[in-house]
Amino acid sequence: QVQLVESGGGLVQAGGSLRLSCAASGRTFFSRNNMGWFRQAPGKEREFVAAINWSGVTIYYADSVKGRFTLSRDNAKNTVDLQMNNLKPEDTAVYYCAADIATIRPVASRKANDYDYWGQGTQVTVSS
Repeated sequence: QVQLVESGGGLVQAGGSLRLSCAASGRTFFSRNNMGWFRQAPGKEREFVAAINWSGVTIYYADSVKGRFTLSRDNAKNTVDLQMNNLKPEDTAVYYCAADIATIRPVASRKANDYDYWGQGTQVTVSS
């Protein structure tokens, strides 16, 4: 079984920053797994935020966060981080870390259905 635990959420004012972390544990070869971040606001569907392939070379971002968010991974520590700068009220959501373990892909997927394991989520609230 694979466990993913997010941390780093909180309450910030618009224009502020947060750094989210996701720690993976359990039976997984983390260094070969693509990882992603998704978010879900009340009343809305879960949406793609960012994804990184197993090597960290290829990274995708949603258009809404390009230039503001930065995704990175540390395979030695089994962690992926999402640095969020210039936060906006519309960024308010529960943020989920996800791992694509069952399928080997050369680049990370932007589709939630391609991910096999999910963390419990961490709340990010941005006040105006």
